[in-house]
Amino acid sequence: MKVLKFGGTSVGSVKSILSLKSIVEKEAKHGPVVVVVSALGGITDKLLNISQLALQGNEDWKDEFAAVVERHHQMIDTIITDTKDREDLFNIVDALFEQLRSIYFGVFLVHDLSQKTQNAIVSYGERLSSYIVSKLIRGSKRMNARDFIRTERKNGKHTLDSELTYKMVREAFLSNPEDDHSLHTRISIVPGFISRDKHTRETTNLGRGGSDYTAAIIAAALNADVLEIWTDVDGFMTADPRVIKTAYTISELSYVEAMELCNFGAKVIYPPTIYPVCIKNIPIKVKNTFNPDGAGTTIKDTIENDQKPIKGISSINGTTLITVTGLSMVGVIGVNRRIFTTLAVNGISVFMVSQASSENSTSIGVRDEDAAEAANVLNEEFAKEIETGAMYPMHVESGLATIAIVGENMKHTPGIAGKLFGTLGRSGISVIACAQGASETNISFVVNGKFLRKSLNVIHDSFFLSDYKVLNLFICGVGTVGSKLIEQIRSQYEELKEHSRLKLNVVGIATSKKAIFTRDGIDLDNYKKLLEQSEPSTPEKLRDNVIGMNIFNSVFVDCTASKEISTLYHDFLEHNINVITANKIAASSAYDNYLLLKQTALKRGVKFRFETNVGAGLPIIGTINDLRNSGDIILKIEAVLSGTLNFIFNEISADVPFSETVRRAKEQGYSEPDPRIDLSGKDVIRKLVILTREAGYKIEQEDVEKHLFVPDEYFQGTIDEFWKRLPQLDADFEARRKVLEQEGKRWRFVATMEGGKAYVALQAVENGHPFYNLQGSNNIVMLTTERYKEFPMLIQGYGAGASVTAAGVFANIMSIANI
Repeated sequence: MKVLKFGGTSVGSVKSILSLKSIVEKEAKHGPVVVVVSALGGITDKLLNISQLALQGNEDWKDEFAAVVERHHQMIDTIITDTKDREDLFNIVDALFEQLRSIYFGVFLVHDLSQKTQNAIVSYGERLSSYIVSKLIRGSKRMNARDFIRTERKNGKHTLDSELTYKMVREAFLSNPEDDHSLHTRISIVPGFISRDKHTRETTNLGRGGSDYTAAIIAAALNADVLEIWTDVDGFMTADPRVIKTAYTISELSYVEAMELCNFGAKVIYPPTIYPVCIKNIPIKVKNTFNPDGAGTTIKDTIENDQKPIKGISSINGTTLITVTGLSMVGVIGVNRRIFTTLAVNGISVFMVSQASSENSTSIGVRDEDAAEAANVLNEEFAKEIETGAMYPMHVESGLATIAIVGENMKHTPGIAGKLFGTLGRSGISVIACAQGASETNISFVVNGKFLRKSLNVIHDSFFLSDYKVLNLFICGVGTVGSKLIEQIRSQYEELKEHSRLKLNVVGIATSKKAIFTRDGIDLDNYKKLLEQSEPSTPEKLRDNVIGMNIFNSVFVDCTASKEISTLYHDFLEHNINVITANKIAASSAYDNYLLLKQTALKRGVKFRFETNVGAGLPIIGTINDLRNSGDIILKIEAVLSGTLNFIFNEISADVPFSETVRRAKEQGYSEPDPRIDLSGKDVIRKLVILTREAGYKIEQEDVEKHLFVPDEYFQGTIDEFWKRLPQLDADFEARRKVLEQEGKRWRFVATMEGGKAYVALQAVENGHPFYNLQGSNNIVMLTTERYKEFPMLIQGYGAGASVTAAGVFANIMSIANI
């Protein structure tokens, strides 16, 4: 025997109620079913609203009431096709509506609404829907829940009398109360939610969401095989899918896990529902009326082959934390009793408690709407202690959110709490208060409300509740390097998802004048058009948008050469946003700024990476870091670091003069947009400064000695003037080149650091030197260290070009993903 409960959304529309009919009739073929129904979707709220209008003497109650009547009439007209059945049902429904109209009219006349009257009013929703469903499903029998669900008044609330109710349920449904299999009817239809006081006989109810409870009570009383809760979702989700797009349905939960998730905001089933079936070990299945073939979620006592330590994440927004504190609390028995008794007497629910081990403070979590009253009653309770200074007035902090991670396997998995708080810390999220019971099935903590979305996403991602690990990328600059990077990300997107379980989500793309942002990810096939249509942007707006998105696992990628953009790095790092940059300005700027960025990243637990600042995609900086981290000492660096200059001095010949090689470097994309940056040695100096710093030495750009090969006057004036004057150097270079050729040597512009002293110069290297056969635009670095002294380490390869630079940036992104 099964008990099926259908919520308001399952009887709220023609489509859903016909689906209900199909589900019930299918189940009834296999055995008896009891069907518990809620009011039509939204009707209970409307009934309450109409009662308030009537109480206020507002004539609008009549129009609102007429709309409720019309909705039920339309439903009946549409789904009940037999004329006689429809007429019979209209007679029943209209009689109920006439009773309800009279009650409302009485409230309107006397301007009084007692709890007894309110309870009577809200009962009509389920009474009406159960008559409609029973008439829709042929062969079914409607049972009146008020005949067997009994409550009694305790502490001002109606509570279930379980023993009496179970006895009366069995008498109502079974031919032989001693035989679980002796049900009177194949299909029984029961209105949920409503009940009757066992003493006064007045109509009561089981509270909002009480239809679930009704179903659980009947299932427990009749020892049902299963309780099925049919709703509008596929079951319990790993997290709120409105916040976390990758949330998915949990196939199985234990009773304890389900209860914890329900208590912390997972509104799938009414929390009291679980207890009656739990003690009878009756499984609960949560299914979707609109997707009846879906597996849903099964809730039962024991989960086999359960590997995941965390099953789901739940949250309560609108949290206020009230802290009771004072030195007089230390070692004094009864303070907590006074706190919770005072709150209970005033009907204020506490969903989280956190107490310092020193006993001088206790923090309690309440909903925002209860905060003011809670603070007032506690201040009154401890008024004498506050007056004498033994305790302080209640400290109230609102605008918070409470998050709970739930899973029975946490108790078997060491380090869950450490991983949780470490994950939050690296994302820049401070935990204000936390609590964990000895059962270790729930860790609850409070954060600033503005970090709720970010917290949920980063936890969901970090604890493998997501199918993929997600990195959210902001890409600044769509020139040669930036556009190549976007192309590489787009082409590798599916490969990374399938084989690395990694999703690279580009949530922002910016140029010097435009920017687009979307939390769900930008269409990389269409980003150029989207940029053209976007609003104007500035570096300040860019910073505000990136930080303002407050998105988890975020990475800012700078593919520009902009000084203004480089000044944003510190703000990003302070807000726990990783920074990857192909822009050399920051790492080669004033040493104090370089050090600040490195230290900020370290302090915040994020990454500041700039591998492509030197050698494009070559692993030069990473290798130096690995050597130093393993205890080696960098003694000397010798390097050809300008792919542009190497290209120029490899191209120069009797047939190709110096000026033409410079032009070719520009046209083929090897040089900076203004080649004078390369010819001045400024680019090489920046790179040498970066390598020297990474090698452990303090240095500024001004400390580097320069021995240049182009006179200073060529760096003055406009770029056009430079191109006009450049051929004047051809004759001198050709004469020197001939001498070099005769000596069997080649030019290389070499950057050298030894013992912290650095210089750059055009050098003639002979055949046999590692730099002699360096081809095209390649770079080479020779590292002499304590370990690599006799035979220095060589790193060589493409050192310029948009594709290899973009690939180096991509590699840095992947290194963050693999942390």
